Parts: sequence; C-alpha cells; structure tokens
Amino acid sequence: MVKAWRTILGVVTVVHISAVICLENGLARTPPMGWLAWERFRCNTDCKNDPDNCISENLFRTMADILVTEGYANVGYEYINVDDCWLEKERNQYGELVPDRTRFPRGMKALADYVHSKGLKFGIYEDFGNYTCAGYPGVIGSLQQDADTFASWDVDYVKLDGCYAHPSEMDRGYPEFGFYLNRTGRPMIYSCSWPVYQIYAGMSPNFSSIIQHCNMWRNFDDIQDSWASVESIIDYYGNNQDVIVPNAGPGHWNDPDMLIIGNFGLSYEQSKTQMAIWAILAAPLLMSVDLRTIRPEYKSILQNKKIIAVDQDPLGIQGRRIYKHKGIEIWSRPITPIFQNYFSYAIAFVNRRTDGTPSDVAVTLKELGLTSPTGYRVEDLYEDVDYEILSPQTKIKVKVNPSGVVILRADVQSDYDRRATYYTTQRTAYSPLNQVFRIRNNGF
Repeated sequence: MVKAWRTILGVVTVVHISAVICLENGLARTPPMGWLAWERFRCNTDCKNDPDNCISENLFRTMADILVTEGYANVGYEYINVDDCWLEKERNQYGELVPDRTRFPRGMKALADYVHSKGLKFGIYEDFGNYTCAGYPGVIGSLQQDADTFASWDVDYVKLDGCYAHPSEMDRGYPEFGFYLNRTGRPMIYSCSWPVYQIYAGMSPNFSSIIQHCNMWRNFDDIQDSWASVESIIDYYGNNQDVIVPNAGPGHWNDPDMLIIGNFGLSYEQSKTQMAIWAILAAPLLMSVDLRTIRPEYKSILQNKKIIAVDQDPLGIQGRRIYKHKGIEIWSRPITPIFQNYFSYAIAFVNRRTDGTPSDVAVTLKELGLTSPTGYRVEDLYEDVDYEILSPQTKIKVKVNPSGVVILRADVQSDYDRRATYYTTQRTAYSPLNQVFRIRNNGF
C-alpha cells in the first residue's frame, strides 16, 4: 500500500554497488495475475476474535485452495500474495526477518510450499524503509540478507513499498534491492512503489531506470473500496497517458492497483468497468476480494476469458483514452492479430454519467482508427454478441449504462471479405486521437 512518505528514522547505510545490473529476469512477459490480501483484509491481526479474516497462513492457504477449485487458476490467476502485517515486530538475533509466530506458525517456507503444491506461485511484501507502512521491520540496512531470505523461502514475487523512506534514496535503493534479488538466482517478480512516492514528493521519476529494474510499479494512489477511487485512477491514467503509456511493455508494467470487484463499494456495472479498463491498460490483474463469499455475477466478471485475453495480449501495448466528452469516454488498445501492419483493437465505451439513463454511442470503425480494407470481426466481450465482419465505414451503435461499459474486440481480417470489395481506404498509422467522433446521448 502507499502512504505519504515520511522522514527516515535513524541512519540509513547503503552498500555501494559500482554497476547495478538491469532486471532482465525474464518474468512478467504479460501482466501478472493473482490474489492479494491488502485492500480486502488490510492489517487485521486479531486472530483471536476474527480467525477467519485475520492475516494468517490459514487465510492464504484457503485462498490458494479456492483459486484452484473455483476456476480462477484455469483462467490465469496464479499468484497468492501476502501484503503487510505478516512479520514479527523485531528481527531475530541474526538480523533475519521472522514471520509472526502465532499467525504463521509453520513459517513462510511452509506456506510457499503449500501454494506451490497447488500449482500456484507465492508473493510477499516488504518496504524500502526503516519500517513497513504498518510499522513492521523494513529492508533498509538488510537488503542483501532479506533478498537471500526470500529466495530461501522460494518466494516468486516481491512487492517493495516505500513508507518511512526518503524518495531521493529510491533511485539507488530500489535498483540495489533488485540487484540482490537477481543475484539469488531465484526468479522473483519485482513490484515497485518507487515512482509514486517520488511523484508525491514533487520529483520527476526516472522511468528509464524504473523500466530497467522493476517488473511493475505504482504511479498513483492506493485504490479504496469505492467507485470514486476507481474513477480517480481512471482519470489519472487518462490525463497522464502520454507519460505513462510508453513505459509499459512485456516485462515491465504500470500498476493501477488491485481489482476490488466483488467487495462492497462497486455496483455490478462499475465492476465491469474496472475490469474492462484494467484490461485496456494492460494492468496486472490482482484481485483483492474474499473469494469465499463472492457473488456469482462478480466471479463471472473476474473470470471473463475474453477480457482476460485482452489484458494478456502478447504485444503488451497499453491502451489510451481516445475520446472524452460530456461524460462519455472511449478507450482503445492495439492487440493481436496483426495483418499487413494493421492492428486488431479492444475498444471500451465508458459512461461516466450518473443521470440514470443509458447513453447511446454511435461511431464508425474508421472514426475509431480502424482502417484495414479487409475489415474487422467485431464482438461484444461481456454480452457475447458477434457482429460478424464489418468494414471501416460501418457505424456501430452501443448503449452504455450509467457508470458502465461496453467493451468490443475488433479482430482484423487476413483475407478480403466480399463486403470489403465495395470500398477502398487509405492506410493510415494508428492515431485515433486525431479522429472525429459522433456521439449521441439520450436527451440531447
């Protein structure tokens, strides 16, 4: 989780490394998918009065079981990630991190072994500071030792937060910890909070270095269990896309934070919107929800294979907001297949209005930047409606519920369809920001 950075307590000693190597761990070629405890379960350590929901090995073992038995693993969710509050308040006599002896009595290696026995992968949390955000021991002063500890526990994923650290130290410290992770020889995804703390401090993050040393990173606020929070993240990524989008790609991803689908704060329509926009953003899909009690309609959103396929598209190109007017937004992401330099696309129509009535959006494929003369096979990914093969001149009309979404997939065709012989178009580069859209709203 991210909190406003605080002044470092005590003296920080960092071992100098003359040449910190790049990450190059071969991991996260598509955005990571899994389950993370924080947003739903926070720092609940009261296992006496709330044993089913406290941060304990039992919680993570249960979620691992459900990931497998309820079909989540089958659609790509593979990480079970521990967040803050798993530690004892002090290191042991050898300076090693120690999991809470009451809540994790068998230790982290045993928990990792259990997760691995299910065919899943295991993630853990730490902080580049004197303390974690919740006040447990941080990695400062023990970077190499902690990296070695995680490797000895067979950890597959490390999230490094940034509380109780000075942002100016992160340009050196985050790469250094990544160096030690790599040196263990254990493949571990490296999730960083490096840029967001620097942005909070008024600094300009060095994204060239961040890309080199992190598999994923946070740029903006922690997500909360509310539609307002999701909207603020969507706005941030849309308003800053020229800076953010170029940094994403196979092995290194922007992280807009967890999926909160199935909790308390989002309606069904809003949940569909979060899933669709996260897929357009090529975002890591890390659920933070009680999988024991999730309702079927929310489970179906999280397990929508067609939208997951958009998120996991091997090109790894992050999408953009290409239109915004009077509460209607259109987001577009280039995806495979590609034919003669024409991309396929995922297109999300988002209704940010709250006036209680669905909005109609009418637009041609050409106006969306889809100009292949071979046409596109268009499909609605939530409603499973196949529009068959459409030409760039074809106008499509979608009805979008308030705070809802319609997400389409347009696959470029590799052979000329008969319907494509009656028109010609000039090939153009992908630049839908320059296109004109026809938007019609009920009541206008």
